Amino acid sequence: MTMTSSETKSDRISGTRLGYRFNIIGMVGLSVILVWALIAIFAPLIIPYPVGEIVDLDYFGPMSADFWLGSDYLGRDMFSRILIGARYTVGISLAAVTIACFSGVVLGMIAAVAGGWLDTVLSRFLDALNSIPGKLFGLVVVAAVGSSIPVLILTLSVIYIPGAYRFARALAVNINAMDFITVARIRGESTWYLIRSEILPNIIGPVLADLGIRFVFIVLLLSGLSFLGLGVQPPYADWGALVRENIGGLPFGAPAVMAPSFAIASLTISVNLLIDNLPQKIRDRSE
Repeated sequence: MTMTSSETKSDRISGTRLGYRFNIIGMVGLSVILVWALIAIFAPLIIPYPVGEIVDLDYFGPMSADFWLGSDYLGRDMFSRILIGARYTVGISLAAVTIACFSGVVLGMIAAVAGGWLDTVLSRFLDALNSIPGKLFGLVVVAAVGSSIPVLILTLSVIYIPGAYRFARALAVNINAMDFITVARIRGESTWYLIRSEILPNIIGPVLADLGIRFVFIVLLLSGLSFLGLGVQPPYADWGALVRENIGGLPFGAPAVMAPSFAIASLTISVNLLIDNLPQKIRDRSE
């Protein structure tokens, strides 16, 4: 079937030439995420003031041409501190969700394919770990070991590995029961081959969506720990710590306490919008 030039142009705009339909809401969410990612990478190059320098004689100062988001409780520029704080919020959360989902997905696929005692041991151990409330576990570990970036990343990863494992295992068990897996076993394919070439390609879409959801959970948990004083420690600060530091400005409506809250909301809502509106594959016009 031959397409006219107008149809070709329309498909190029809508993204169907690539075989996917892009939802405008999902693209907006992706754009906000990319902006925060770029800010996290290049923050030291674009901040107008050093983050620890007192640049305003008025604490909890209002927004102005010199201080776009006002000043904090010491007179430091909030715009600069939020840009730098993005490095810790986005960086720690991304590292933690990557470790958690990679570990959980690999263990889930291994358990589904191997079965037997290995599946039982892994499932019962991670179920027991999952029964511990995440925030309570984080509070105990960070309070006992001390708060540092590596400790925060590992703690957040351990909290969310069981959920990623259960999700990936449920998907892998369904795929493992299909006929093409049976044929691959009869051919004598190894467990590693089944995991890498047969199961993973068939669960990668839901796994990526799950990764996005867990990223949001980790951002909120990290912000909660920092708000309680057990997250990123001074002189560094993530967005949760910025809210805690400037909570005294809430009765005055200071932008110093509202701006980091909006930053957390913009990132988490954007990730949710992207997950809810992921690009969907469409049928070829010739069908």
